[in-house]
Amino acid sequence: MKHIKWGIIGCGDVTEVKSGPAFNKVPNSSLVAVMRRDAAKAADYAKRHGVPKWYDDATALINDPEVDAIYIATPPLQHEEYAIQALATGKPVYVEKPMALNSEAAKRMTAAAKQHNVKLSVAHYRREQPLFLKIKALLAQNAIGDIRFVDLKMLQPKRNDLIAKAESNWRMDPAIAGGGLFHDLAPHQLDLMLYFFGQVKNFHGISLNQTGDEHVDDLVTGHILFENKVVFNGMWCFSVAPGAQEDRCEIYGSRGKISFPMFGHEIELTVDGKVENIAFEPLQHVEQPMIEKVVSYFIGEAENPCSGEEAIKTMELLDGFTLKSI
Repeated sequence: MKHIKWGIIGCGDVTEVKSGPAFNKVPNSSLVAVMRRDAAKAADYAKRHGVPKWYDDATALINDPEVDAIYIATPPLQHEEYAIQALATGKPVYVEKPMALNSEAAKRMTAAAKQHNVKLSVAHYRREQPLFLKIKALLAQNAIGDIRFVDLKMLQPKRNDLIAKAESNWRMDPAIAGGGLFHDLAPHQLDLMLYFFGQVKNFHGISLNQTGDEHVDDLVTGHILFENKVVFNGMWCFSVAPGAQEDRCEIYGSRGKISFPMFGHEIELTVDGKVENIAFEPLQHVEQPMIEKVVSYFIGEAENPCSGEEAIKTMELLDGFTLKSI
């Protein structure tokens, strides 16, 4: 294939701006079909975004001969089923993060891609955003010296602006989402740690439901020792008071530190006591750089920007941090 004609399964709110329009904006790509179980909403999405076809049945979209590749943007519960179904038809799959409900499901998806010899990519899209590529470059340049440790804080009130709006609160149902806001936001952060620092030697965590308001944990701590001796400490809390929120990751080295938000647009670089702020323009469609890479991979012109094998490692961290230890 030299041009990918895409079908979206799950054209909900998350695809309105973040990803959906980008499929028509990157080279060698077009969006030709969308699916949502609510037929009226699928038709409305297709009309507003200029998509030729819409479906209320995922199997019908997958089997459409005019659809070359599938983007799965449903809640995590359906990722495994739809990915394996699409891969079995020979159609490459780009699946949203988290890759699945848990690491075992992610392994089955990856095994299916191997079995059918079909390409599979996972939407850990921050890997391709300019801000995080700059951080990776600074680390490669040894800009802050030898890396010592990473301290990450994601502290948010119950109602926050980081989550895409949805009609139902499905992220708070572990059977659908896997585990609350931690499972929705932490995949971005943990994947970047793996992207920056490589292989993990060991990890552990603590999780609990402090408020008791939902059926998911609202506080998680996680600790990673990487093979290169970098230590990661993370704290996620989704019940802090309004005004007390924090989104900050700091990488400490022997000569300084790199400080940045996961959901922001500026890096603060400190080297030998001198501080430099590096600003980036907000992206109109935050997944567009990743979608461009995935298209290049699917047509055979680039490597996989995030494989199933890589995403399994992120899922294993999610699973490990949320195993109850207290």
